[in-house]
Amino acid sequence: MTPAKLYRTERDSMEDHGNLPSTAYYGIQTLRAIENFAISGLRPLPTYVDACVLIKKAAIANGELGCIPQDISQAIVQAANEVLAGQWREQFVVDIYQAGAGTSHHMNVNEVLANRALELLNDRSGITSASVPTIM
Repeated sequence: MTPAKLYRTERDSMEDHGNLPSTAYYGIQTLRAIENFAISGLRPLPTYVDACVLIKKAAIANGELGCIPQDISQAIVQAANEVLAGQWREQFVVDIYQAGAGTSHHMNVNEVLANRALELLNDRSGITSASVPTIM
């Protein structure tokens, strides 16, 4: 029996990064924010996460309009609903003072929702930031 893999590697336009916890739903962009912006050690408030997740639920409209496939739209919405119900809170890890700048926090939300949606679609393989749908 082989031990569980503790880390996974993801790739984006800059490089491969192999220090991503295998259980993390966030991805390489979030990991970079953790590494580069360890400012206060404080995580975002649940209400801030919820506000961003509600925006990402616009995927339902994109599915209804045919801009993205319905199954993908529904998986993103289900992932968003899970977060709004209190699941996956430990996955929102970008320092609040960096999160206030926006990009890193939104990428953290995108990566968590996209990876959970992939899992719901039976395709949890870890994503690269380049594959996060732009509609999110």
